[in-house]
Amino acid sequence: MKKNSTFTTAVALVAAATALAALPGCGDNKKSQESTGPLMFPASTLIVKEEKRELREELPGRVDAIRNAEVRARATGIVKRITFKEGDFVKTNQVLFEIDPDELQAELESAKASLEAAQVQLESAEILFKRYSTLVKTGGVSQQNYDDSRIAVDKAKAEILRCEAALKTAQINLSYATVVSPIDGVIGEAIVTEGALVSASQATLLALVQQMDPIYFDFSQSGKKLLEFRRAVNEGRIEAIDGTIPVRLLLEDGSEYPHAGTLKFSDVSVDESTGMYKLRAEFPNPEHTLLPGMYARAVLVQGIDTQSILVPQTAVIRGTAGKASIYVLNKDRIVESRSIKATEMDANGHWIVTSGLSVGDEVVTDSIMQIGGMMARGQVRVPTKEELAKMQQASKPAEEATPAEPEEKK
Repeated sequence: MKKNSTFTTAVALVAAATALAALPGCGDNKKSQESTGPLMFPASTLIVKEEKRELREELPGRVDAIRNAEVRARATGIVKRITFKEGDFVKTNQVLFEIDPDELQAELESAKASLEAAQVQLESAEILFKRYSTLVKTGGVSQQNYDDSRIAVDKAKAEILRCEAALKTAQINLSYATVVSPIDGVIGEAIVTEGALVSASQATLLALVQQMDPIYFDFSQSGKKLLEFRRAVNEGRIEAIDGTIPVRLLLEDGSEYPHAGTLKFSDVSVDESTGMYKLRAEFPNPEHTLLPGMYARAVLVQGIDTQSILVPQTAVIRGTAGKASIYVLNKDRIVESRSIKATEMDANGHWIVTSGLSVGDEVVTDSIMQIGGMMARGQVRVPTKEELAKMQQASKPAEEATPAEPEEKK
């Protein structure tokens, strides 16, 4: 506790001394400063070094079901019954709608009757053909009659094949009266109600089933960003993350989706009208938190930049035109202003400096306003730790340095 108090006293003394030296009449202005040296100000500094950081980008997009199945009518009739609850999870081949089957059942019975008639006709034709086969040898029937009987057998066989096909079609049409789910998924609202007339020829839409676990997230990225990313990889400034690109998701309320996804594909061409190319990520969705059509932002981690120069927000000064600058110490630890280019921040709120700083530079990270005011009056120097320790020692009160007198004995 005493150490902190001493440090505070040292800082106060240094600041007071430098401010006093800068006042008119207390140092003869410029001549006084030249004789006493730069104004001393203890400030925190940071040695610039290359750091690793994630290359990430937030891209807006929409959630899309991995499979969308439209349930449509394939039989004509009246909807007699709806067997599901809207919003429920349904399985493949689960019954959803029942359409009045009476007309379809009648068509099936008619097809069966036609098949039986065709079978009887074949039997009759075969008997006649067998009889003519014997008589033609003795001249009992003409060759023409024999040939006609043989052709009648073939026609009867063909008719049976046609009736069998008609019967199968009738059976299929009757099965369409029971409408089932084509996939596993969540079913939405029923588009029709019980008692509604649906048509096979118009393929009436009955409901929509969507598979939502896993689920897709579709978004776009500019072609320019793609080129920058590939160039950084080729130059070795980006390390791949296990050979894959993970994707995180920020929901519309700003919260982060708890399950991480992976990039599934990127489009093979750039849209010439927008300059964007399409991307798709896949996310697990066990709680069905993500719904088709939902807006979100994909956080795309494209790799690791191993040569980033990062500085705290408190170190960067923004001018009226938006240009950035920073205070740097020269070899004599004199504060100098230097222009930099810093247009982006990392995930931790540090400015990413792309030009103006080099590895090994020492930058001032606090007391920017005070230093700026002092620099308007002259040079400012930041002391080293050793110099600061000497100032602390010199600022101790005189009573601490003088030993206390012993008490008089009574």
